[in-house]
Amino acid sequence: MQAFDLYAVLPELVLLLATCILLVASVYVRENVKSAPGVEQDIFHTPRGVGFVYFFSLILLAYLFLAFIGRLNEVSLVAMNGLFQSDSLSNLLKACSCAAVFVSLIYSKQYLTDRALFRPDFIVLVLLALLGQFVLISGANLLTLYLGLELMALPMYALVAMRHTSEKSVEAGIKYFILGALASGFLLYGMSMLYGVTGSLDLIEIFKTVADPRINHLVMAFGLVFIVAGLAFKLGVVPFHMWVPDVYQGAPTAVTLMIAAAPKLAAFALLFRLLVNTLLPLMGDWQPMLVLLAILSLIVGNITAIAQTNVKRMLAYSAIAQMGFVLLGFVAGVINGQTTLAANAYSSAMFYIVGYVLTTLASFGIIMLLARQGFESEEITDLAGLNQRSPLYAGVMAVCLFSLAGIPPMVGFYAKLAVLQSLVASGQGFYIGLAIFAVLMSLIGAFYYLRVVKVMYFDEPVTATTVSADADVRVVLSLNGLLVLVLGMAPGALMALCADAIARMLAV
Repeated sequence: MQAFDLYAVLPELVLLLATCILLVASVYVRENVKSAPGVEQDIFHTPRGVGFVYFFSLILLAYLFLAFIGRLNEVSLVAMNGLFQSDSLSNLLKACSCAAVFVSLIYSKQYLTDRALFRPDFIVLVLLALLGQFVLISGANLLTLYLGLELMALPMYALVAMRHTSEKSVEAGIKYFILGALASGFLLYGMSMLYGVTGSLDLIEIFKTVADPRINHLVMAFGLVFIVAGLAFKLGVVPFHMWVPDVYQGAPTAVTLMIAAAPKLAAFALLFRLLVNTLLPLMGDWQPMLVLLAILSLIVGNITAIAQTNVKRMLAYSAIAQMGFVLLGFVAGVINGQTTLAANAYSSAMFYIVGYVLTTLASFGIIMLLARQGFESEEITDLAGLNQRSPLYAGVMAVCLFSLAGIPPMVGFYAKLAVLQSLVASGQGFYIGLAIFAVLMSLIGAFYYLRVVKVMYFDEPVTATTVSADADVRVVLSLNGLLVLVLGMAPGALMALCADAIARMLAV
């Protein structure tokens, strides 16, 4: 390994080594209370051990966040013999992933403690999933992309089924594993067909070969179908969305947050790397597929969410609809073979996914805050009268719901507006029609978001239990809600970062 390669992969190496060290070191952290005679102590369920791992994990995530932020303006690096790339897009998405996992751990601590799930192995699995996201985001080779995808997915399977005393959790874990393996199989089969036609696993070489008019277009299009299907599974869009509501509802809420937030950023990177960086010459084949997936996701996600009484399940169908908007951003990138609007469209989709992750963090943070030992705050009725119990948390939840609905001045409004503008800017009747359709679906979607707001502010509380949280949770949650509001009123800085990252990638 050369010094150049070492510098490019240094954050990933730090994360890997630190994760392994934390797992081993937690076993040797001495407890103040000795275990009862004749009772074997669970080495992964030690209060001081998990406190040690938790504290140093937060420090590690903060360091990685700052490291990636410091690399935003650096030139693109391709290391490890073309397997790994460090560029502005990957650095920005990795920084956002670190921030998302950092916040998720803070929100989840009390929830996991109350359910005896706050264990060193839980945190280590989260960090390993984050490592998989890093590898996936920086993949410059089909093998690297697949390796990152599986490294991200495997710890998630274990996390979903960790609450083995719950039938719903075990069922969700099995369903997530089977459908995740099916998606990986689709993706791997499509990648193997790409390799068979192009003779290369390198994304740049595949791009050059695909652009050659002499290539067998039929075989490439057939492989593309499997790739898009695999991507659709991972994004959770219709008709490959079956796992999303069941996994969201069945998994512990802390795990649901881990699945709903940071992995979405990695999924966006995978979509961009494969479809834009690699298969852009085939956009005439994959754009119609994405149009169909986007339309179906907006319809099924928004309409089905209306009938839900479980708030986690409602947010799952909401996520399906939100991913439909992200796909619309990819659809508007190339119009009639012209790429003049590509940077604006793809940066709008990137801004959308970052804004969505920010909003999702606060939404599930409130749900976990309302949960307590022996009680899961999962029904919409559990939020009744929240404003009377805690105006602050009701306000944060309302801001998040307004953002998801696309109501100004929240970040969700600007994100939707940016995607719609990229569609309208094409000047084509079909794309303008797509924009109008998306607006209508957003109006339908606003109903179930506003229904939750009505429950929080106008219904009588079903319990007199006070809502309490540690100081760090209150501070982070308040800042989270404030960011959702501020980025909607002043989105310029984040939008500029997204636009710059995308422009640099398209210029390569």
